[in-house]
Amino acid sequence: MSLPGQLTPSPRLLLGPGPSDAHPRVLSAMTTPLLGHLDPQFLQIMTETQEMLRLTYRTANRLTIPVSATGMAGMETCLVNLVEPGDRAVVCTKGFFGQRMVEVAGRAGAEVTVLERPWGQVFDLDQIRDTLKQVRPKVLGIVQAETSTGAWQPIEQLGKLCHEFDTLLIVDAVTSLGCVPVEVDRWELDAVYSCTQKGLGCPPGLSPVTFSDRAVAALKARKTKVQSWYLDLSLIESYWGGDRAYHHTAPITMTYALREGLRIVLEEGLEARWDRHVRNHKALKAGLQALGLSYIAAEGHQLPQLNAVRLPDGVDDAAGRKQLLADFGIEVGGGLGDFKGKAWRIGLMGYNSRPNCVVQVLASLEQVLRTQGSKVEPGAGVAAAEKVYTAG
Repeated sequence: MSLPGQLTPSPRLLLGPGPSDAHPRVLSAMTTPLLGHLDPQFLQIMTETQEMLRLTYRTANRLTIPVSATGMAGMETCLVNLVEPGDRAVVCTKGFFGQRMVEVAGRAGAEVTVLERPWGQVFDLDQIRDTLKQVRPKVLGIVQAETSTGAWQPIEQLGKLCHEFDTLLIVDAVTSLGCVPVEVDRWELDAVYSCTQKGLGCPPGLSPVTFSDRAVAALKARKTKVQSWYLDLSLIESYWGGDRAYHHTAPITMTYALREGLRIVLEEGLEARWDRHVRNHKALKAGLQALGLSYIAAEGHQLPQLNAVRLPDGVDDAAGRKQLLADFGIEVGGGLGDFKGKAWRIGLMGYNSRPNCVVQVLASLEQVLRTQGSKVEPGAGVAAAEKVYTAG
């Protein structure tokens, strides 16, 4: 066979549900020469990364580390470490990734009670309280930012509620961290997992997790070994803790990337970063509505970083996204599950939450919708967004 040529992919603007474009500083950091995973210099880089990750998660949890795998490994890490065969678990599902948590909990041996809401909606505390009172589970799993629907689940009081029933709270913050508030200690969250390729402005490859003291105590009290050797935190913490005992060869370059991504997050400031995501979301939302697109999630529960909108009648999902990619180099996501073929998911996450991204995608979507037969007033989307920016 002839060797393939040098990599020269066409430029893309990644405005789907992830991955998002990495910050240029992160890409630059990834060109740093490799170190050994037990080199004293790399061990210091690990310590710095952990300290910044704690600040970003708003926690003092000692067991706060980036798992050497993508975001789904974070979900598995939390569940396989805290669930033993026969343990009762409640999982809240209101979209695709809640359903995936049900699958992982079941594979870990849990007796899973599924608490459901229609896709695009959120849970209220009373509904969860009734289920906790009835089931008395060891763990409750819930998705804060449901990537499949753009629904923003309130979790501020959920930790306190879970602890009334001696239940550990596991939170999916894959699409939350770095975009909207995630207050691990103040909200009494027990186990939280995220990813690097969304709000943190890095490539995919690591899954930051944090475990509370209650969660660590539950891990140490296990009667059986953790189902996964690779994700067993009782082993991994020896590498990320004081002993620095070998467990696996860490992804050195991805750790460089996360370290720089966290530096950027903290330089900007978490509150300023959250405000930036809201400001750009409001502009995008005004533009999308001017183009005739309506949101899936209810008003008041719409994620600023993941905008899931219904397609107008007559618009072909796949053809529209194909044109957007081919003609304008912009990637957006299609619908999943209940919304497959019926929705587009537009991400403004991390580095990509910028006014130029908002204007670019609105102008491009206008052309796509017009090609698909929608009656769109010329320039309506961009004009609506600019009005929001002008108003401050």
